[in-house]
Amino acid sequence: MPPRTARRLVTAAVLAATLPGAAACAVGPERATPVGVVAAASPAAPAGSASPAAPVVPARVPETLSFTAKTLDGTAFSAAALAGKPVVLWFWAPWCATCASQAWTVAEIAPKYRDTVPIVGVAGLGEQKAMKEFVTEFDLAGTPQLDDRSGALWRRFEVVEQSTFVVVDRDGRVVHQGFLDGESLTRQVDALARG
Repeated sequence: MPPRTARRLVTAAVLAATLPGAAACAVGPERATPVGVVAAASPAAPAGSASPAAPVVPARVPETLSFTAKTLDGTAFSAAALAGKPVVLWFWAPWCATCASQAWTVAEIAPKYRDTVPIVGVAGLGEQKAMKEFVTEFDLAGTPQLDDRSGALWRRFEVVEQSTFVVVDRDGRVVHQGFLDGESLTRQVDALARG
């Protein structure tokens, strides 16, 4: 690999690693400087490969997916890993009856679309214990559930009520923000998966 190309890949990887963290500190429309689009780090070729791997074009990380968080179980989460895919962000609260009715649909369809249209829960407006109990009760443990008790992601996406779905297309554009019943959510996710 030419040195110039190697430097570009290293620069792209450094940007991908640092910009999402910086974006996570900025919330809502009051961000001073937009993050823009950065290149995500691409996986390295497997060690011991007989022939050099074809260059991997890194996925572009749109501003909408330039954030990090912690899941309810404390695991680090980077939305940049979802770049290039349509994504559904589900903003819910543990005491919300509407959220509870939607949880059954999310639990049913999320595993089917895990690799094509990831659904990510964003839990807020409650205590962590209640959020964890909600995840257990509705069998949502197989779907990433972010702990947003501080409301940082709710402000970032300008969500003002639960239950809200933010649907992001593969280019990072928000194509829906608001309520979806179970049938509408299923139709929307299926359409995104088909392309």
